Amino acid sequence: MPDTPQEPPAREVSAPSTVTALPGATGHAALDALPRTASGAQVWAALGRAGLITPAYRDGDVRTGADPDGLAQLLAAVDTRFSLAATLSVSVQLATALPILATGRSQVAQDALASALTGRATVALAATDVTAGTDLTALRTRVRIDDDALEVTGEKNWIANTTTAAFFLVLARHRPGRHFTHFTWVLVPADAPGVTAGPADSVLFADSGAGHVVLDGVRLDRDHLLGRVGFGLPLFARHIATERLAGAQWAVALCRRVLDDTLRHLSGRPHGEGTLWDLDGVRQSFAACLVRVRELQALVVYHADQVAVRHDTTAAATLKAAAGATVNHVLTECGQLWGAAGFATGGIQELRAQAALFGIGGGANEVVLGAVADVADTVLADMAWTARS
Repeated sequence: MPDTPQEPPAREVSAPSTVTALPGATGHAALDALPRTASGAQVWAALGRAGLITPAYRDGDVRTGADPDGLAQLLAAVDTRFSLAATLSVSVQLATALPILATGRSQVAQDALASALTGRATVALAATDVTAGTDLTALRTRVRIDDDALEVTGEKNWIANTTTAAFFLVLARHRPGRHFTHFTWVLVPADAPGVTAGPADSVLFADSGAGHVVLDGVRLDRDHLLGRVGFGLPLFARHIATERLAGAQWAVALCRRVLDDTLRHLSGRPHGEGTLWDLDGVRQSFAACLVRVRELQALVVYHADQVAVRHDTTAAATLKAAAGATVNHVLTECGQLWGAAGFATGGIQELRAQAALFGIGGGANEVVLGAVADVADTVLADMAWTARS
């Protein structure tokens, strides 16, 4: 076999001049040096420099899996300070991209992981194809695997971090047909010959680096394979469960923030001899939102370890469905309560449009509800056991 050629240097994420390392910073204070308009890549760079990424994992090691508390705290800290699109950029890397990258044992994979953990590189999870996003067995992107080399050809659409990525984690088929063993992950450097990336036509998600990438006969050494050949879909299923947990945790943080802002708005908006908050209909609508978010929060606490430790896909699907429904309800109600002021640039109606992502990304609500329905008997049995206990 020929010697392995030198790996091209990873493209590093440039941090804005307002970001500085803060030695001794506690909690997430290191993020406060960034402007609220920071992109996802800029936020990721700051997190890595401040050592704030690894606490999202048990024992600070990506390979051991997500730490539910650490993950929730980090997502809430980012959501509080930055746009929904920037938080999406961070969330996908934390919950899915880095854990999949960590399965690679080659030096190429380990170097990429080290760069990502220190914020020097962003990683894009390139699973969604030109086919329907939820139908992964229909992927057209393919990888030809030879004794000492790979060749990847295809197109990936609507991928977060596309425009800033140093690496793409590409899910590709190595055999024709829909069998779940026909798919494999490949680590593709963004600057490899044959890789062309561009932004998606979306103002709403520009801060996430969302875009499309074309892979035109990209040739790589075999050490760019991630995990075992044929284990691409099982590996994805394992880690998309964590992404769904992260999405539900983020949904709680987002809804709490929106409700907090809305309560201040209602309490300060004159109406008659009082404020909008004094109206019974307004208070009841707001209280119903509080109940919905509390329900989601309780569900997250109940299922967190089932997903993070045992990779329970049914629990993850339950969280995904509940998060999408809760976010939609809360932002719709709060959008109504804000009235005309909600249509201001950067206002709640813009956020509401972005937040529709919770019911689509990572599995549309209809798909995850179908997955829960498939095991209805098991879910009902678990509920009965819980009642007895």
